[in-house]
Amino acid sequence: MDKERSAYMGPRLRKLRRGLGLTQASMAEELGVSPSYIALIERNHRPLSADLLIKLAENYDLDIAAFASAEDKTFERLEAALADPIFSELSIRREDIQELLAANPALGEALATLYQSYRAGQRAVMEARADGGHVKDPVEDARQFIAGARNYFDDLDRAGEETASALASQKTALFEALSARLQNRHGLTVRVLPNDVMLDAYRRHDRHRKQVMISEALDQASRTFQLSLQLALIEGGKLLDSAVEKGSFENDAGRKLARAALANYYAAAIMLPYRRFLDAANTLFYDIEALGRRFGASFEQICHRLTTLQRPGAEGVPFFFLRFDAAGNVSKRFSGDVFPFAQYGGACPVWNIHETFRQPRKILTQMVQLPEGDAYFSIARTVHGGAGGFGAPNADRAVALGCDIKHAGKLIYTKNVDIETAPRGEIGVTCRLCSRPACAARAHPPLERRLIIDEYRRMAAPFSFAFD
Repeated sequence: MDKERSAYMGPRLRKLRRGLGLTQASMAEELGVSPSYIALIERNHRPLSADLLIKLAENYDLDIAAFASAEDKTFERLEAALADPIFSELSIRREDIQELLAANPALGEALATLYQSYRAGQRAVMEARADGGHVKDPVEDARQFIAGARNYFDDLDRAGEETASALASQKTALFEALSARLQNRHGLTVRVLPNDVMLDAYRRHDRHRKQVMISEALDQASRTFQLSLQLALIEGGKLLDSAVEKGSFENDAGRKLARAALANYYAAAIMLPYRRFLDAANTLFYDIEALGRRFGASFEQICHRLTTLQRPGAEGVPFFFLRFDAAGNVSKRFSGDVFPFAQYGGACPVWNIHETFRQPRKILTQMVQLPEGDAYFSIARTVHGGAGGFGAPNADRAVALGCDIKHAGKLIYTKNVDIETAPRGEIGVTCRLCSRPACAARAHPPLERRLIIDEYRRMAAPFSFAFD
């Protein structure tokens, strides 16, 4: 192993270790060396010896020839990035790049990745201009695919029911039953590991060591869902591919997002099998928290599943779903042909779902009505995302579940409410599509109305507009 090649084994070892989800300490323990030695190799302060290379191959099923002879991709990416004309005046040499990677390979990787992101952004802008200004949004692409199927995928749902039935026959908790199936059918050991070992990942499938690792930072409902998701990805690959092939996508990113969404759907079908879940929903009058306790699922998981109960001949209440943060940014939405969400933008600011952040964990309900007269019943509550533990990063969001007013009587939340006479909050879809004239909370004027600018009076509403 020549000196130059040794100098560039550090970044490769670091990439391998990260790909395996290992810390320097855990890799050192498995290889029988000290953590400081691994750190020195990764920083190119020590060469990677032939003995250690053999140990790597034995422990991680590594192709020695490919690992030892492959050119360092980070060097190539960084060299290509720094060859851009914007750096021409800096006169950067190959030796400068080598020195940077030797001293700090992580910084080199970061610079190369940043440049690739910059170039991807430039290409997206140019493609949008060439396409007449149309920006291809993969998220919206995937949403339209899900909405086109009314968020119901029969093949996945029935396969999930079949799997759930087999797991239930084991007479153990679902997490344990899933673990046993992964072990017995696929030779995979399930381990629940500390967050620092998981490197902030919630789930990781380690093919080398035949393990599925789950973060202990997750609550039990999330651990079970992640294990269901792993089983869905392993056993349902052909079903997922077949379902996605029925869609029409503008780009590969939208297709991949749709497939990921279907994998989550399949996992929910395992955790909350259709017929059993629908029967429980009807028996409990769609009490979300009671359903969560019965099935060991979170509030958000139950809300998601309730939007999928559209099997022909065995339909549940058709719900719409919305998830958003305290700033009003929408991260998930599903209309189910029930509520006319705008493609972009947040929810109406006078809808009481935003009040959930002032009353965390409390369910808020409301009758609402759009300018056109359509009326709905909504249920909203905050949910807590992120890892558990003091000081751990988290993401507090709110979820809203709603239905047409004609279905509201089926829900436990209207048990003591006179639906016909109860007051209804007047809301809009979004400011730019709402024509209510006297809304003090309006952020934008409606697109289809002519603005009236009056210098002699100031109304409560921030914009005045004509209806002609």
